[in-house]
Amino acid sequence: MSDTRYKIVFDGALQPGVDLTTAKLNLADLFKSDVAAIERLFNGRTVALKRDLSHSDAQTYLQALNKTGIDARIEAETAIELNLADVHDNPAAVVEPDSPYAPPRANVGEALPPFATLKPFSVEGRIGRLRFLAWTMVLSLVTLPIVGVFALIALGLVSGDSTTGLILGGILAVFLFLGFMIVSILFSVQRLHDIGWSGWLWLLNLVPFVGSFFPLVMMVVPGNTGANRYGPPPPPNSTAVKVLCSLWIVFFALIFAGGLLGGFSAVQEEYESNLESSYDSGSVTSDEVEVVEPPAISADEAAEPAQAPVDSAQE
Repeated sequence: MSDTRYKIVFDGALQPGVDLTTAKLNLADLFKSDVAAIERLFNGRTVALKRDLSHSDAQTYLQALNKTGIDARIEAETAIELNLADVHDNPAAVVEPDSPYAPPRANVGEALPPFATLKPFSVEGRIGRLRFLAWTMVLSLVTLPIVGVFALIALGLVSGDSTTGLILGGILAVFLFLGFMIVSILFSVQRLHDIGWSGWLWLLNLVPFVGSFFPLVMMVVPGNTGANRYGPPPPPNSTAVKVLCSLWIVFFALIFAGGLLGGFSAVQEEYESNLESSYDSGSVTSDEVEVVEPPAISADEAAEPAQAPVDSAQE
């Protein structure tokens, strides 16, 4: 009895409430395979997903498979069986005949495309790290000229000594900020989908301290190479995406250089200020100098000749 080996079989059945496309994508992610190969598992035939397992190992694999949404089961090993590799090579392979007592089988859906369609203004879809940076750069480059136009409109109306320009400029600035934030959130949600995370995690940007480094996490963490529950992977990066992404390097380099120049200027001004203050504290002003005048001499004293010294021996 201890030598009995088990296998995990699957005949296309799904768990209640699970979508067929979702189950296929989850299986592709679990087996690290493409969706086209997973499509062959849903041909209405019973196949062995894993074989030659102990009962405990079979239970572990079954739990992982059930999380994908399929309805797999454990059976004892038999002499004739079909594994997943055989399905890749021979889609028409059959292990067990159709049984009237078998559970309902799902119909084979349409094959998923190898890459997802890009939808910049949608909460659905996925984008990679470079495309996320490139789209954000485009959003910034489009927003800056609009801000300049709004500023010119406001200044032109203000020059006529009217508050209408200020009011109109404020309203346009609010709408521009809302539009910028909405589009930026859409880009962030698709970036989170590419990692395999829920788009609601964008709210972490609003959390103190966490929001200061979470955008960096979205730019650094790589996305899933295959399909996940949010769809197929995004298409490869184009040359335009790479060029726009490289502009961020130039942008950060300019900021870094500006910060260094500002720091050096501040240090130099502080040094000159300290040097000047130390020089002022060590100098002597004219008010602090005490002028000593010689004693006054009268005219008679000046005309009187000096007396000869008296010799004490002559006296």
